[in-house]
Amino acid sequence: MTTGVLIIHGFTGGPFEVAPFKRFLQNHTDWKVAVPVLPGHEMDRGVQRGTAKSWMMVAELELRRLQKEVDDVIVVGFSMGGLIAMYLALRYPLKKLILLSAAAKYISPRILLEDARIMMRSLRHKDYPPDSFYHLYNYKLTNTPVRVALEFLRVVRLVRPYHHQVKTPVCIVQGKQDGIVPAFTADYLYEKLGSKEKHLIYSEHGKHHICYSEDRHVWFAKVLKFMNED
Repeated sequence: MTTGVLIIHGFTGGPFEVAPFKRFLQNHTDWKVAVPVLPGHEMDRGVQRGTAKSWMMVAELELRRLQKEVDDVIVVGFSMGGLIAMYLALRYPLKKLILLSAAAKYISPRILLEDARIMMRSLRHKDYPPDSFYHLYNYKLTNTPVRVALEFLRVVRLVRPYHHQVKTPVCIVQGKQDGIVPAFTADYLYEKLGSKEKHLIYSEHGKHHICYSEDRHVWFAKVLKFMNED
């Protein structure tokens, strides 16, 4: 049996947001891992275009492509990508569902963007890996019109009424220091999702970009164990 993993990045972000987890999977499995770029999220550009419909469509097309190449597909979604991952779980048979900092709760698009700017200013002097993406993320945030931020909220509203219909085995990972998605969101999803098998992992010091948390290798291993289970 062959396995494929579809990883969906977040709003205003890109594959760099989930790069550490992708590398971990490539180093510890022989699975086929795909990380598509959602429309309007190309590197070094603000999110000037793209809609909720186009983001979901690209993710769905990539899932279909992957399903033709492997026996089982696991979908991983980060932030807004977590909502798109749930949308796919509603429509397709998936082996597992992984939700990283899933943005099922929010304050407002303006506050979401400003919180991220504050976060990056506070982290500027900390030691990050050579492939640090914060300068890219900052550029995207400062060049993202509110119109596109409203498309993110459209994704939230499209998926929200159907949380209870998600039946795929799911693992939720959430940073307790997340300044964008409230930490209680993970508890909310754990309660609302209709899956019989549910796991919840908290990162005590993890912020929104959970794949770059100091304890990432601890929860990476836990998630991989879940992904490997029949």
